[in-house]
Amino acid sequence: MIRHLKPKSFAIMAGAMLALALPFTAPAKAQSGEPIKIGFSMSLTGPLSPNGKQALLGMQIWEEEINAKGGLLGRPVKLIHYDDQSQSAPVPSIYTKLLDVDKVDLILGPYATVPAAAAMPVAIQKNKMIIILFGLGVNTEFKYNKFFAMIPSGPDPKPSFTEGFFQIASAQNPKPQTVALIASDQEFSRNACDGARENAKKAGLRIVYDRTYPPNTTDFTPVMRAIAATNAEVVAVCSYPLDSVGIVKSTNEINFKPKLIGGAMVGLQATGIKNQLGPRLNGWVNYETWVPDKKMMFEGTEEFFKKYQSKATAAGVDPLGYYLGGWGYAYIQILGQAVAATKSLKDDVLAEYIHKNSFKTIHGTIKFGANGEWDKSGMLQVQYHGIKQGAGLETWRGMDYQKVLTPSSLKTGDVIYPFEKAR
Repeated sequence: MIRHLKPKSFAIMAGAMLALALPFTAPAKAQSGEPIKIGFSMSLTGPLSPNGKQALLGMQIWEEEINAKGGLLGRPVKLIHYDDQSQSAPVPSIYTKLLDVDKVDLILGPYATVPAAAAMPVAIQKNKMIIILFGLGVNTEFKYNKFFAMIPSGPDPKPSFTEGFFQIASAQNPKPQTVALIASDQEFSRNACDGARENAKKAGLRIVYDRTYPPNTTDFTPVMRAIAATNAEVVAVCSYPLDSVGIVKSTNEINFKPKLIGGAMVGLQATGIKNQLGPRLNGWVNYETWVPDKKMMFEGTEEFFKKYQSKATAAGVDPLGYYLGGWGYAYIQILGQAVAATKSLKDDVLAEYIHKNSFKTIHGTIKFGANGEWDKSGMLQVQYHGIKQGAGLETWRGMDYQKVLTPSSLKTGDVIYPFEKAR
């Protein structure tokens, strides 16, 4: 339908066109609507990529939603990211490029301890605020005041991954007396094992095995046989995804039956790995950071996972997103809230605000302590049980195959002990 302009409207339009044709007599202003650029690296290939990819999708959902609401500070938001290949080596050059070439306004840290630690020197040198995703004890040595860690490990991060695991061991009657510690020779695993060692001593357990294995280890049968030979009653494992799969398989293959096994195994949270291991997971006790229990549902939680899961297949990522999808959304949610509240992109202003305030996210209210870690731990220990051969997506979607054992405020069941009773 053709609409005819009223004379007044035509006059206004003509005046505007004439103004555009005239030469400028004042300095040009910066283009309105220029995007706020947020830069980061993410593990999109390599062993951490199943988790990194779901974190990225969570972040992209936030980007889509915030732009639909008008962006931040009246400007659209644009995420700029590069693949760090699950390694530390590419990270410094990525962050240098983001800041010097891409001219991003803000940065976020990578996912995981090793890449996150590699980003820190650049952030410190450039005086940039950085929020990392699921890095353990990264700021212990740096002590950088514009650092924040989006991980529910709390103010004392290293022991947090296995604290509940050793609480469970200590609560058994009779209480076990011996423990074996095993870790990948990488920063996260060494940090988690330092904490496990501390927790073992606090629990009064005698350490009968305490070793690391090379990160490129593929055959864990000799390792698990060596641990079995010590007759350790408790086995605390601090591992990365591929290692976690190998350790579970080897333990089943040699029919090793400690009384309690698990602790700080990255990877068992992923839907693809759960599918791969199936019933072999029965009896294992391990950390989780979120499960779909009603006590862990907050404003926007269900809506986020519905949206994530509707996009997951096309994006080629974990179909549920329970481990890193929600946390990827939540950590950029905090950055967005800080920018909106301060009406600033200045790193000093944002860091000061984040230190002083709490944030409502899809994973609950989060407050950071002086060291940039959470002021309270939110780590869970769960036990997998009753998993049948051929278990599929609907099994992993709910709570039927897992019990939250710690903390007591979120507990959904009691441990099946010893381990062999749940196999």
